[in-house]
Amino acid sequence: MTQTTLKPIVQLKNACKTYSQGDIQVHAVDHLTLDIHQGDFAALSGPSGSGKTSVLNLIGGLDTPTSGEVWVNNVNLAALSRRELSQLRKNHIGFVFQSYNLIPVLTAYENAEFVLELQGSRRPEYHDKVMSVLKDVGLEGLEHRRPDEMSGGQQQRVAIARAIVTEPAIVLADEPTANVDSHTAESLLDLMQMLNHEKGITFLFSTHDQHVMDRTRRLIHLLDGKIEYDELKP
Repeated sequence: MTQTTLKPIVQLKNACKTYSQGDIQVHAVDHLTLDIHQGDFAALSGPSGSGKTSVLNLIGGLDTPTSGEVWVNNVNLAALSRRELSQLRKNHIGFVFQSYNLIPVLTAYENAEFVLELQGSRRPEYHDKVMSVLKDVGLEGLEHRRPDEMSGGQQQRVAIARAIVTEPAIVLADEPTANVDSHTAESLLDLMQMLNHEKGITFLFSTHDQHVMDRTRRLIHLLDGKIEYDELKP
């Protein structure tokens, strides 16, 4: 599906990712060409092994393509040094994982703050930003709680706050509703949909969850590392 009026944030150009399992070559991503545009609220769907997480890992610079190209914010990731790639991830890509990946000894505030510290921001400049983002994700008053003092849904809200506090170009969310109940999943989707509508944050999900697929405006279905269909909803 081509969206010619919108700016592409991510471009995969004939990207392949092949793994060797003994004498067998597994094509996790198979000559895939895909644009993700500014303001997209999109999901990668498909059965296990279809390539969803592999595509997210390529976009996030967590893995490199066997062949083809991956571009983020008009930058070819293959042209970056390790340090430059790390900087791009810190400054332009937010990550939300199904297992939350919070630092257990840090509070909600400190988990979100930590990403800004990695960027080199100064404390007086980001205190208000962190508090504002925690309010946006519904955690006002819970900023001093550690992960073990929070529910799974609250922990995932901290993870979302951490992902968006740097104002990234795109948020990559890998099965973000997998470890919560259906009611909590719906509230998280409400939150991310609000952030997309009101803040213009671009989201790309990897998911098996039909609720996520139903909520997204664009559904990219993968099979054997290829796009089977790319549907833009009205």
